[in-house]
Amino acid sequence: MIRLGLIGDNIKQSQSPALHRLAGALCGLDVSYDLLIPAAQHRDFDALFAWARDNGYHGLNITYPYKERVTAMLQIPQPAVAALGACNTVIFGDTPVGHNTDYSGFAAAFRQRFGGAKPGAVAMAGAGGVGKAVAFALADLGAGRLAIYDPDTARAQALITALAAYQPSLDLRLAPSITAACEGARGLVNSTPLGMGGINGSAFPEHLLAGRDWAFDAVYTPVETQFLREAQAAGLDILTGYELFFHQGIDAFRLFTGASVDPAALRRALLAPAA
Repeated sequence: MIRLGLIGDNIKQSQSPALHRLAGALCGLDVSYDLLIPAAQHRDFDALFAWARDNGYHGLNITYPYKERVTAMLQIPQPAVAALGACNTVIFGDTPVGHNTDYSGFAAAFRQRFGGAKPGAVAMAGAGGVGKAVAFALADLGAGRLAIYDPDTARAQALITALAAYQPSLDLRLAPSITAACEGARGLVNSTPLGMGGINGSAFPEHLLAGRDWAFDAVYTPVETQFLREAQAAGLDILTGYELFFHQGIDAFRLFTGASVDPAALRRALLAPAA
């Protein structure tokens, strides 16, 4: 039995358990996957992480709002992930090892959706854990400019500083508002929780959408967020958070198990009606 889990808040609707169990079945592996919510477990994040480490878990996914907090507990071998400062995948061993499959998964999802096209100038809302991963992936994908807005200006500035050290040639801008971030942008990225189940709204006012090329929402529960509905109605090509979820899950499963699942077979299994 390969015992896995996900630590996060507001994760009751997560499809990660299904993805990893189905991937395991497709690869002939016995995989369990639990949802571990700190409040429900009556433990804070640090205590719950230690409990999982000491109770037979092979690895964990980490989600909002703990992706940055967990890095202090980990060895992080990949320079880009160490630089971005957030991890969503942990492998237990003598020392827990951290990875970021949001970073690799977004790059894979973008390439699958848009082929060899470059992101162009991008406006990003949110500089938290998933925002960091997507921003570094956008840098690798050849974004021409990245303007970041976060109400926490220090957090946005920290991300810009890290990106500037990682890729000095990238045009980086600390935006004072989402309107300013959108000036000249071809792509729009929501890396905030807005639109997630129970958190209504959109980071991008509807009047800012027209004339852009593409939009991505990191939220995937629900898949069809207000932001993506409005972006599609405005004529933008959209990349859903489900695609990030799917590709990061494939990468995480490979890290957890050493096995590579057939993406087409996994997609069919996830979309099949429940028996």
